[in-house]
Amino acid sequence: MTPAPEASKASRNKKIAAFQAGEKRRARKRRIVIVSGIIAAVTVAAVIVTGVVLTPPRPTASGAPNAKGTPSTSGIPGVLTFSNGAGHVQGPVAYAQTPPVGGAHSPVWLNCGIYTQPVPNENAVHDLEHGAVWVTYDPALPAADVAKLRALMPSTYSLLSPYAGLPSKIVLSAWDAQLKISSVTDPRIAEFFTKYRGTSNAPEAGGSCTGGLDAPGKL
Repeated sequence: MTPAPEASKASRNKKIAAFQAGEKRRARKRRIVIVSGIIAAVTVAAVIVTGVVLTPPRPTASGAPNAKGTPSTSGIPGVLTFSNGAGHVQGPVAYAQTPPVGGAHSPVWLNCGIYTQPVPNENAVHDLEHGAVWVTYDPALPAADVAKLRALMPSTYSLLSPYAGLPSKIVLSAWDAQLKISSVTDPRIAEFFTKYRGTSNAPEAGGSCTGGLDAPGKL
């Protein structure tokens, strides 16, 4: 017996409604999957950004990989070389070497010259960045030896100052290079100046050595 037209139409409408309902459920599931994927991707990206961008950089001075130095190939016996970063910071810096030979430092450089009092590390390191040589001596060094050191100092791109706690009586420092000596008559003093004053290894070699800060005790 053939179904009545009304019954057939009702059956078709029921099937269509069921199909449409199924399509809606499947579309909803697809949206959930897509949104979940987007959330997961954003979460991963946030983790990466936090790890790469927001993590503070490691110090460039203290903790340098060769903090104790490596014998140089300069031909000057006793010179040690180092690997320090650079950058301008405010406030004190904990340096890996004594005296420091590089690393983060003050935005203001120290005016080159002879000082009778200790000078701030952070300003002196800026001079090293410009290619200067910094000669430091034990405050207990005899006055006659200090006078001899002063006579050896070039007129530009050099600093001389007393420094407490030195590992030797006299220490010559340039950017990432250092020489410890015990006598003002050591011929390596002149050799160090010749090799390292104005060194191209300095990040800003040729930068100004005047027009900056005069620390107390400048002659």
